Amino acid sequence: MISHARSAKLVEEACRFTPGGVNTALRKIEPSLVFTRAEGPRIFDADGNQYLDFHCAFGPIILGHRFPAVNQKVIEAIEELDLFGVGTTELEIRLAEKIVQHLPSAEKVLICNTGSEATHHAVRVSRAVTGRQKLIKFQGCFHGWHDYLLRNIISPPDKIGKRDPASAGMLEEAIDNTIVCTFNDLDSVEQAIKENRGQIAAIILEPIPHNIGCVLPQPGFLEGLRQITEDHDIILVFDEVITGFRHNLGGYQKICGVTPDLTTLGKAIANGFPIAAIAGKQEIMDRFATNLGGDIYFSGTYNGHPVGTAAALATIEVLETQPVHDHIFRLGDKMRNGLQEIMERLGIKATVAGFGSVFLTYFMEGPIENYSDLIRNDAEMFIRYRQRLLDRGIFKLPYNLKRNHISFSHTDADIEETLQACEDTLKELR
Repeated sequence: MISHARSAKLVEEACRFTPGGVNTALRKIEPSLVFTRAEGPRIFDADGNQYLDFHCAFGPIILGHRFPAVNQKVIEAIEELDLFGVGTTELEIRLAEKIVQHLPSAEKVLICNTGSEATHHAVRVSRAVTGRQKLIKFQGCFHGWHDYLLRNIISPPDKIGKRDPASAGMLEEAIDNTIVCTFNDLDSVEQAIKENRGQIAAIILEPIPHNIGCVLPQPGFLEGLRQITEDHDIILVFDEVITGFRHNLGGYQKICGVTPDLTTLGKAIANGFPIAAIAGKQEIMDRFATNLGGDIYFSGTYNGHPVGTAAALATIEVLETQPVHDHIFRLGDKMRNGLQEIMERLGIKATVAGFGSVFLTYFMEGPIENYSDLIRNDAEMFIRYRQRLLDRGIFKLPYNLKRNHISFSHTDADIEETLQACEDTLKELR
């Protein structure tokens, strides 16, 4: 086994100053690691170990770490610009223009900093426009840290579909005004609307629930949601913080042909630099107070910061001019097909799932249509398998149900190396 001694010592030091030694809850993994460098498809830790990175920071690293074309644009931006806190910059204008150009639902755009901010604004504007209070979300989907939607994420079996707030200190009214339905089950949505007639402001969902790996929408499900929301004057929100740009420059909505009223973006739009956005219909977006006469508060000192906007524009330019999606989709197919062949040859009960550049192996048999199906996943095996892969220089987040990502910097050789490491690890565990 490789050593993590220096990382462990540094984490111990970090815990003296930071609760748990990390600055976001999902970074708390075993073994605890401290990272010192990143380049292309690889990351390096404080003990000198290097890993092929398929975590990609939960997905934003779509081009590869420290991608030169993106970093250069950021350098150019900070040589001329910094934080003004008033007015706008041409970078902000051009980025909004590009999002409107590519994203089917985007007639106007506002830039913020995190996916949680974007979904928070989506909820607020939906309530203002409709004059209603309640929301519908889906079991297993994650939409950020705010009280409005932080419930029924990775729920234990006895809490599926029931009251399951994910944090202490949440406002009780916020929890109870969010209704939980079952992904791929239109009947559960219809029933929720019937029981709360005239009270639902918005339905929000990950069009592919990547928070729980990769559960694909069944044919007709997204189309059915679009029809239901139109029939009942409910705002449909696609949270494309993960799917946006990673699956297509136009988001997954461009692929599936279903156009929501609002879309939230983040993660891959700037190859790892901090930025997010909310986009949608003009009549909805113009309600924000950034517009003259708008009555829905929208602010943030760091909104449209030159670092994030420059990185996003550079990322879009690469996605427009180079075969990024062709490359990462092809490698995604190669990885999934290779993993499936290994599982079958070794006689391991598993389901290899994914879409495009996203892949993972559930240690269970299908079918998988919603979160309830994933209760059968062998979580202990899932985590142990990934922990053992670290010893072979492969980084997949050792956390139950979390997906893996392929970047433009990964190569065929990287996939082949990974498949061999996966096979060797599975033989040991078997």
